[in-house]
Amino acid sequence: MTPVHDIYFRDNALIPVWEKVQRGERLTLEDGLMLYRSHDFLSVGKMAHAVQYAQSGDAVYYVLNRKVEPTNICVLSCKFCDFAVKPHEPKAYEMTIEQILSVLTPDLHEVHITGGLHPDWPWEYYVNMMRDIKSSFPSIDIKAWTAVEIDFFSKKFKLSVEDVLLQLKEAGLRTMPGGGAEVFSERVRRKLFKQKVGAARWLGIHRTAHKLGIPTNATLLYGHIETLEERLVHMMKLRELQDETAGFLTFIPLAFQPGATGITTRFTSSIDDLKTIAVSRLMLDNFPHIKAYWVMLTEEVASLALNFGADDMDGTVGEEHIAHEAGAVSPMQLAKDQIMRLIRDAGKIPVERDIFYNPISLSPAPPASRPRRSAAARPHRIIGKIPFLNCEPFYAHFSSPRLHLIPITPRRMGVFLRAGFVDAGAISLMDYFSIEKEFQLLPYGIGLKNKVGSVLLFSRYPWRELDGKKIGITDDTATSVQLLNVLLSHKYKVSAAFTRLHPVERMNTYPAYDAVLLIGDQALQRAKTGFHDFQIVYDLAEEWHAWKGLPAVLAVWAYRSGENGLSRIERNELVETLETSLTRSEASGFAVGVHHGKRIGLLPDEVAEYLGGFNFRFGPGEESTMREFRKHVELLYSSTAPAIAAEEKENNFGPTSSSTTLVP
Repeated sequence: MTPVHDIYFRDNALIPVWEKVQRGERLTLEDGLMLYRSHDFLSVGKMAHAVQYAQSGDAVYYVLNRKVEPTNICVLSCKFCDFAVKPHEPKAYEMTIEQILSVLTPDLHEVHITGGLHPDWPWEYYVNMMRDIKSSFPSIDIKAWTAVEIDFFSKKFKLSVEDVLLQLKEAGLRTMPGGGAEVFSERVRRKLFKQKVGAARWLGIHRTAHKLGIPTNATLLYGHIETLEERLVHMMKLRELQDETAGFLTFIPLAFQPGATGITTRFTSSIDDLKTIAVSRLMLDNFPHIKAYWVMLTEEVASLALNFGADDMDGTVGEEHIAHEAGAVSPMQLAKDQIMRLIRDAGKIPVERDIFYNPISLSPAPPASRPRRSAAARPHRIIGKIPFLNCEPFYAHFSSPRLHLIPITPRRMGVFLRAGFVDAGAISLMDYFSIEKEFQLLPYGIGLKNKVGSVLLFSRYPWRELDGKKIGITDDTATSVQLLNVLLSHKYKVSAAFTRLHPVERMNTYPAYDAVLLIGDQALQRAKTGFHDFQIVYDLAEEWHAWKGLPAVLAVWAYRSGENGLSRIERNELVETLETSLTRSEASGFAVGVHHGKRIGLLPDEVAEYLGGFNFRFGPGEESTMREFRKHVELLYSSTAPAIAAEEKENNFGPTSSSTTLVP
């Protein structure tokens, strides 16, 4: 992260808070109050931006989405709401399912559904809405129903919260929005929305959703009658639940829109908006993303927030009525190119995402469409960042004005490199084999000396009893799954059936498998906390080393070559940047991983021991491993080896030559 001397604090009282953040220590209520009350506004923003950059690099996410509010008729009468009306009022409206379908288009990736609590609609209306959207638009993921609506459904239709969520999930619900929380304060709830659920009920509903494999989001409505202490307590309660479930995707601070409510006549100030974004990023150390919701912040403030800790801009929205009925001055919708412009204006890289924050595309045009330019005039280069602890030494001190880091999971890295959206990165060995004609290797990668603890098979059976058994495979892996395949087939002479685990639903499907392969941070966490009733844990790197006497190689650093690839100057800049970061990381005893390790439950000594088990600089041993592994994979797919989906062969395989040379 940014060292203290680079922030230039005007308020020295902030320095101890920043030092806590850098050590991976959790901020307290008192720390949060100090951040809010400090007049050193820019330093607070720089602190939050450093944390955001460490997690998301230069990426700012957006989604092609549509907001749908099926009705404004509501049984509640919240004082702060200018949207809800009673039946037969002139402004009342109701949408049929056909009308909802008519505003959706196949190019969308998300539909966001919330609205009033209608007194008369039957349960079947809501279930059929989910089902019809999913059948008519299978590519659109559904984010729908706040905890307030789930509570309403449960009480009105006499169903448990779990039954409500299970039926909606079966019909097509993928995630839940974070609305309805407002602020976790009984004092505020009694004054402004006493008919709504309180903190315990809201948190309980989200806890149940997480248990059922439904990720959710969380909001804070600020700028009305709440105190700074109440804002921070709200964040801390969310942080506590996230520690328990890890089910929240993003946190969205919502600036109060006064409208005609009479609660306040003033909109929140831009300074309050930006400071709340920054404090959120610093307090919510276990939340993956912080959203700058342009609908309530305005476009300009949302763009500024991207340098104050936010890494998400929401999306195109379509039509949004709840905030606009209360006086929001932002436009009703934004075009994709407008969102990308706002992100670029903040010096960031627009990343189109799906509902789960998987990257779909990056805004820079693929290399084939870029004109050839001199090295000095080339566009900024995109460097893929694997968001695992084992890659932290490469990125902890990565700093370059024209090399932009974008977080991409191992399996998607290959897709983005093939598509031309990424110019260089740590790519899985299997993906490199399939695109090596277009890429050159650098002398860096992720090599495992022996036992490392983050490529693990959790099993109910010993190796030789896995014949014919069912193995769940984490969706993140491209190479580890093939290492497992090679070990099963060639070392232990058994055949097993592999099934990819959906990244969201996997926690509920684990018991259905005889063994599960996990990698990276998730493997580290499960090894430490225990994992269902899987009593046997195999370290695949240790198995490979015991068999071959060679280090395991999972990923290699490679860069695009040829006319549209990195120039010599850019390549040298990348090597220098990587070497500097590695050298500084090693010199610190891998202290750079402490903050990341804290998030996944590792102590500083455990982080240092873990990172010390890797070879980050490659040499003859790693080259030998790559050649040996390639031979086994080629043999595997020239024979009747363990069954694996055809799409795996198409996407991850295809080693075409036997040469492997590192560029010094």
